[in-house]
Order: sequence, then structure tokens, then C-alpha cells
Amino acid sequence: MRVLVTGATGYLGGRLVPRLIDAGHTVRVLVRNPRKLHDVPWRDDVETVVGDLTDAATLSDAVADIDALYYLVHAMGAKGDFEETEKKSANNLADAAAKAKVSRIIYLGGLHPEGDISGLSRHLRSRAEVGRILMDSGVPTIAFNAGVVIGSGSASFEMIRHLTEVLPYMPAPKWVRNFIQPIAVRDVLYYLVSALELDKELNRSFDIGGPDVLRYGQMMNGYALEAGLHQRPIASLPVLTPWLASQWVNLVTPIPRLLAVPIIESLQFDCIVRDDSVADFIPEPDGGLTSYRASVRLALVKMGDGEVETSWQDATVVGAPSDPIPSDPEWTGHTVYTDLRERRTPASPSALWSVVEGIGGENGWYSFPLAWALRGWADKLVGGVGLRRGDAIRAP
Repeated sequence: MRVLVTGATGYLGGRLVPRLIDAGHTVRVLVRNPRKLHDVPWRDDVETVVGDLTDAATLSDAVADIDALYYLVHAMGAKGDFEETEKKSANNLADAAAKAKVSRIIYLGGLHPEGDISGLSRHLRSRAEVGRILMDSGVPTIAFNAGVVIGSGSASFEMIRHLTEVLPYMPAPKWVRNFIQPIAVRDVLYYLVSALELDKELNRSFDIGGPDVLRYGQMMNGYALEAGLHQRPIASLPVLTPWLASQWVNLVTPIPRLLAVPIIESLQFDCIVRDDSVADFIPEPDGGLTSYRASVRLALVKMGDGEVETSWQDATVVGAPSDPIPSDPEWTGHTVYTDLRERRTPASPSALWSVVEGIGGENGWYSFPLAWALRGWADKLVGGVGLRRGDAIRAP
């Protein structure tokens, strides 16, 4: 099957593409900046089309001769009105897919309470609206609604990890008592790939989630147990507004403020599977769905082995000054000067490399560490990720 993947440079898209290739599908990816694919191992196994979902004129080549397409993009964390950006992008791609007679759209949205979506958070409201646009496009659409995705490098997992590790006592907003049904990233990918085998006329949404329904506080303490930490006392405080809570998350985790705000807003609601009919169409993976603690355990192993396949930072280091812009020349970011020095050591290559991997981030540099610490706090003050940006990057 000929498949188009949008969001291939993102957390889920970057993991989905190699699985589609392994399943025998011919894959095309739509990207705004092809340089973001420079280091991915599957770059030469896909067809790359440059385009932008907000620019309808760039989409015809992307959808030409495509059987199915995956809509895995979102503008959450972007500056400006991301709801309008997402609506425009969804309409553009839906129109292009209908004109090209694409047979199937597969979309991943978010779990949300039933009923009127107007009272939802901006993030959940936008996810639901995008799903509606795609299902009304005339192209049969499968819209999966998932909650918190747990896997090495996911934004939700990184937020849980840092909140738990940094804070021995947790004064937290009242949403820590809300119910959430997390799902392992491997199970999300299983559903996304399996959707290609569904009846071509099927046009509907499915809730997907793991086997555990937990409070957010239970998720943090579940992480603590798997990481070998003491469980954290958690006090639910009614005074922390979503905005204040997001500032706190920005301070103690690597999640930038622009991304933290919509995530925290979405946690104001119970996000659980209310319709489990997906099992009537897609059987559970061999061995069943992955439990929350097993998901955490797998993520920690991947991190410990330096095998984080993709990270939320791949697509969403929001507003980083180093990010390329369209007017940059091709050589932007390449090394201009090289300072080569040598020193012999009896240490093994693996021991030496572990030291190299530790440079920067929370460990700092070996020269003037105070300046490195000040740099991290200054970055935090303006909404950046501080010194923790390197925690979950893909291993070289």
C-alpha cells in the first residue's frame, strides 16, 4: 500500500514510518524542512515531499497516488492561535485528499469527555475539531482518541519523570486526582499500523487506552516505584490554576511553557476510554495491552541503554533561537572552524564515551560551571527548557 505520513519528524511519526516500511508498505513523508530527516536511519527508504499543511498549494504532490495517509501533526506549543492553525491544516489536507481520491485517513487525537466540546481545554477541543473535519471530508477516516502516551522521550513521560524525580514532596493542583487511562507508545503504534487493514468504508472514531485507569498522582508514584525511588507524598491544592501549574512544570521539567500550558489545561478533565468497541475491529496485540508500570519500565530501559528512538524535542523545541528559518542558506549550522585536540587515556572507549555523554544538561561543563548554571536559569525565565534539554535526545 502507498502511504503518506504527515508529522514524520515528530515523536510518533518518527516511530511509525520504520514500522510501516517493515510491514511492506511504500512510504512517502511530507515535511517542511527535509534537513530534519538528515540523521534518521530510514531516510533513504522513503520518498520525501516538501510542503506545509497551512499552504494548500503545496499538498497536491504529497497526496498524488496515495492509498492512505496519516495525520499526526499538531500545532500545540506554537506561538499564536494554534487552534486556528490546526483547523486550517486539517481542512487543507482533507480537501487535497478528497480531490486525489485517497482511500483512507488515519488520525490520532485525544481522549476527552463526551458531549459539547466547547468547554474542553484548547488542546482537547482542537484535537476533537480536527477529527470532525477529517471524518466529514468524504474520505473514510479512522480517528483514534488516546490519552497520555507513555514511552521513552514522550512529553507526558518526561513531565511525569521530572516532577517525580525533582520533588520529594508534591504540592500539586487538584487535577492530580483526576482519572487518566495511559497507553504505551508501542500499543499506539500497533493500532495505527493495524488501521490500514480495516474496512475501507469505515468512517468513525475509536477510544484507545491501556489496561490501567489511574489518578495522575498514582502515575507519578508508579514511576517512582519503577525508578527505585520512594513514593512521593502528594497534597492536592485547589489554589494552583492551570496557568500557575504550567509555570511550575516549566521550572522543574524540560517542558517549555508554551507546551506545558495546553498539556496542563487538558489534565483538568478525566480522560478515560468510554467506548471500548475498538476491540471488535482490531484485536489486542499478542500478549495484551501494556500496563502502565510495564510501559515505564520499558521506557527506563530504553533510556538507560541510550536507545531513545524519538523524542518530543524532535518536533517541538519551541522557539529555540537555533532553529533554522526558511531564509537560512544550505550551509547554516554546519561547522565552520574545527578545534582538534588529543590526549591519551588508559580508560576504555565505553567509559570515555559515558563521560562525553554527560557533558552539558544537568551536569554542566568542566569550565566555569557557574556560568552554565546561570545560563540554564536564564533560559527557564524566558520559557525555555533550561539545562534539561539533553535528557532524552536520541543516542548517536
